Amino acid sequence: MECEKWTDFKVNNFMGLDFQNDPCSYFTVGKRKAVSLSLTVLVIIEMFNAMNAISDESSIFKMPPYRNKWLILAVCSSVTLHCVILYIPFFNNIFGIAPLDLNEWILVFIFSLPVILIEEITKIFVRAYYNRRIKKIKSE
Repeated sequence: MECEKWTDFKVNNFMGLDFQNDPCSYFTVGKRKAVSLSLTVLVIIEMFNAMNAISDESSIFKMPPYRNKWLILAVCSSVTLHCVILYIPFFNNIFGIAPLDLNEWILVFIFSLPVILIEEITKIFVRAYYNRRIKKIKSE
């Protein structure tokens, strides 16, 4: 509790968290919220990566993830288990996290969705590389 010794330590309110009465709670409540957001972004990014990994070359839009029912089951199970640790207080204490509200979930998806775009761009370059290699082999 070193922050209690800081005489002019102030923290602005953030996303519904009020730190005006107890600025030191920034390091407890605020930390839990930050950990929860970070962990959730990582979980959702990995689920998007799993769906993108159906094919190394084909777009997720040409080979949709719903074709692999086991993958969908695994992704849904993972997200469900993550929600269990987010929203059941017993697990909140064990993992040191806090529940997320709708605005925070929107933030999670804003930070997670670009992984699909990045992977699609990577696949474009992979397809172009393979096409060049095939043309070169055929021309020889």
